[in-house]
Amino acid sequence: MGSGNGAAQMNLLERGLLSKPGSLDEDSGSEDETILYTASFQEMEDNFVKYQTALWVLYSLLLILAWGFGLFMLLYLPVRRHILRKDIRSRKLYVTPNAIVYKYRKPVPFPCFGVLKKEKHVLLPSVADVVIEQGYLQSLFGVYSIRIENEGVRRPPSDDVQIQGVVYPGAFRKAVLARLSDIRSDVFSRQVSVTEDVPSLRIGHSSASWMSPSKSLRHDSFHPSGELMILQKLEEVGSSVKRVQTLIEEQHSQASQSID
Repeated sequence: MGSGNGAAQMNLLERGLLSKPGSLDEDSGSEDETILYTASFQEMEDNFVKYQTALWVLYSLLLILAWGFGLFMLLYLPVRRHILRKDIRSRKLYVTPNAIVYKYRKPVPFPCFGVLKKEKHVLLPSVADVVIEQGYLQSLFGVYSIRIENEGVRRPPSDDVQIQGVVYPGAFRKAVLARLSDIRSDVFSRQVSVTEDVPSLRIGHSSASWMSPSKSLRHDSFHPSGELMILQKLEEVGSSVKRVQTLIEEQHSQASQSID
C-alpha cells in the first residue's frame, strides 16, 4: 500500500511538471500561460494537402525516370495524404508573453507503428524576425511558409523554425513583432531607470566622502589644542616684533649720541 501511494504521488508530481508550457501535453500551455495570439491551419488543410501531393508526384516522376523507385512512391501516395491531413489537423501555433510555441503530432511513415509528437519553443527575446515566404508552386495553391529567424550568430536558413500552411501569416508576424517591441521597450525602460539610480548613488557617496573631511577639518580647527598653538605663534611673532623695535631704537640712540 505504501509503495502504491508513493507511485501515485510520483505520478501526480510528474503530471504537475509536465503541465508547464515546456511539456509535450496537448492541453498544456493554454491553461498555465496567457495566449496572446493563436494561428490557424484548418482553412488551409485542402490546399496544403494538394500542394504536398503535387510535390510528391513531381518527385515520384523524376525518380521513375531515374531508378524506377518513384513507382513505389506513387503507390504510397494515399498513405502520404492521410499522414498530411493528420499532421495539419494536429498543428498548434500560438504566441505567449515569453515564447512562440509550435506543437504537432503526426503518424510515422507507416501509421501502424505509432505517432510522432513534437513541440518547439522559441523564446521571443531570441527572435530577430518572422519571414513570410511563398515559392512558385506554393503560390499556385495559396500556401505560405513562415520562418522564424534567430538573433545573434547567423545560421543557415535550414536551422530556423519553418512552418507551412499558416492562415493569415501576416497577422501572426504582426503579433510576434508587437510583443517583441513591448519586451524591448520594457528592457530599455529598466536600463534607463538603473542608469538613473546609479549616478544618484555615486553622487550621494561622493558628497558624503567630501563632506566628512571638511567637517573633520572644521572640528580640528576649532579644537582647543589648535587654539593654543595659534596663540603661541602670535606671542612669538609679537616678541620678535618687540625685539626688532628695541634694536631700531638702540641704533637711533647710538646715532644721535655720535652726532652730539
